Amino acid sequence: LNGIHAIQGQMPQTRLHIAKPDIIKAFSERPPVLSESMISSLLQENRAFWRLTRTLGTRPFIDFLLKHTPLRKLSIPLPRRPVSGYVWGDVPLMEGLQGLIPRSYFSHYTALRLHGLTEQVPKTLYLTQEKLRPRSRESAAPLLPMDQAAIDTAFLQPPRLSSNVAELPDEGLRVMLLEGADHGNFGVIEHALNLGGTRLQHLRYTNLERTLVDCAVRPFYAGGVAEVLKAFRQAREQLSVNALNATYRKLGLAYPYHQAIGFYLEQAGYPQNRVALFRRHPIERDFYLTHQMGRTTYVAGWRLYVPEGMAP
Repeated sequence: LNGIHAIQGQMPQTRLHIAKPDIIKAFSERPPVLSESMISSLLQENRAFWRLTRTLGTRPFIDFLLKHTPLRKLSIPLPRRPVSGYVWGDVPLMEGLQGLIPRSYFSHYTALRLHGLTEQVPKTLYLTQEKLRPRSRESAAPLLPMDQAAIDTAFLQPPRLSSNVAELPDEGLRVMLLEGADHGNFGVIEHALNLGGTRLQHLRYTNLERTLVDCAVRPFYAGGVAEVLKAFRQAREQLSVNALNATYRKLGLAYPYHQAIGFYLEQAGYPQNRVALFRRHPIERDFYLTHQMGRTTYVAGWRLYVPEGMAP
């Protein structure tokens, strides 16, 4: 009797090994980034064809795959909500990240790097995930009545930085997941990029105009204002200022960031007729290039405070 039980106990493993070539073929034909529920569905769909017992559960099946196939686990210990899933084969980290985090795309400093607008190699990957709920009409309107005292108070304080950060010491990187308003992935593109690995990476990230607007709004997620100005200079031959202006209008931002964008364009040497597109926006209040700058210079033409030494 004990012998019978021992043989029965080995049957699922034996059948799994027999079915292994078909299992590998099935997984190789699926997207390379998988959640546990996706693996469970694949098991249920193919259980009969693979001649696996009904008692074989998802967890033992995954354990077998991890030991005997190219499947490997990918975990990102984000403090708000850890991200965990699986990748099939040699999937680069950035592809794995965006595959496991729905509605996400690379932004800010990471997008600058993907567009070739910085010579730096940032150690933080910036990933934005849009909220599920659409913006209400109220939230799409300016959040402030453009009260000067409120603007001063906000920008003399340090910026509110996301704490949703995961350290990945094995990769020498950290991941910051930012929460974005629902813009319906406006200004998000997807391309296959050569980032120096063994194959192209298929990544979602903000287009050139959206990237520059995002970095002007949150320069502390883009290496700082000097790095943002450098990016505007680097983009001079490829940037459509008309598209940049349309992107800025579409995003419906609360503060008058057009004053900052116009300053960047002017300092980066864009033609004055292009810079003038941003002068057509109302310039009714003093504004700040970024938060808590310390010693500043006031640029009267844009009613803008910038770090001392940044403007002639």
